[in-house]
Amino acid sequence: MLLTLATSCLRPLLKPVGRSKPRLDLLDLPRFARQELGLHGLTLTTDLLAGASRQRLEALREQADKAACACLVLVEHTPQPFAEESDDLGDSAIERTERVIQAAHVLGCNAAAIQVSGPDNVDAFERAADRLRMAVERAEKLELNLLLVPGEGLTARPERVTELIKSVGRFRVMTFPDFERASAAPDAGAYLKRLTPYAGAVSASTTRFAGGESDVDYSTIAPGTVKHTGFDLGPMVDAIKGVGFDGALSIDYRGPGDVTLGVLRSRAALEGLLYEPRPGDDEIDDLLGELEDGPDEPDGAEE
Repeated sequence: MLLTLATSCLRPLLKPVGRSKPRLDLLDLPRFARQELGLHGLTLTTDLLAGASRQRLEALREQADKAACACLVLVEHTPQPFAEESDDLGDSAIERTERVIQAAHVLGCNAAAIQVSGPDNVDAFERAADRLRMAVERAEKLELNLLLVPGEGLTARPERVTELIKSVGRFRVMTFPDFERASAAPDAGAYLKRLTPYAGAVSASTTRFAGGESDVDYSTIAPGTVKHTGFDLGPMVDAIKGVGFDGALSIDYRGPGDVTLGVLRSRAALEGLLYEPRPGDDEIDDLLGELEDGPDEPDGAEE
């Protein structure tokens, strides 16, 4: 599994509130994510790219290539009205999604992600499927995936998201499930097990950790040394591992305080869960050792 960075959580560094100067430039994101945070790719949001020219997007892609921290997913910040009754709103959703897909292509991403807005009823479902089918044609031409971000209304329930994907009937329509949203479900593990088999990426959102922020030595934040208190990450990691997901896991710290510290703690917590020994691992290691050593010599065997 590839641990990556959701750049939206660095908004305080990129676009601080008030007159404060940004502490981080857009073009520095790949280097910062790779060298300072130890992550291996970027999930970008359109709001952070507002006003950026094609040349600036191409420059960001170049910096990402140099830092070995590729741009992987571009997420549309605003839910799109694919399921709304108004034809004008539906057309605008298609047009906006096509532009996001084009920008994702310029950045070198393998996917663009959108959230479908609209009510959950039969007519809205059919409208959304028809319009998504038109929008995804642009993604197919550019060999990109279109990821659906679960939200309110039509996509609130995981089974409706998968039904929508099947109704669209295109190979490149996938899901982009989110840990925090899963935590609000009656069974977070079951929620993710339903969506992750269709996932092009997974948002590993986090909200709060035990411990303060004063005099924290970043170098001491190691796997297994931090505890996420916002919700239980364990069942979520188990769920995505259990269905065989091995794609991009995008760290998105949404809590208070130092965002750099939040991302590093998130990485440590996830690494501890992803790579911790499982019950029975010792027995498996012993068996593998016996196979490597060969069978025991029977009693009395000649040397």
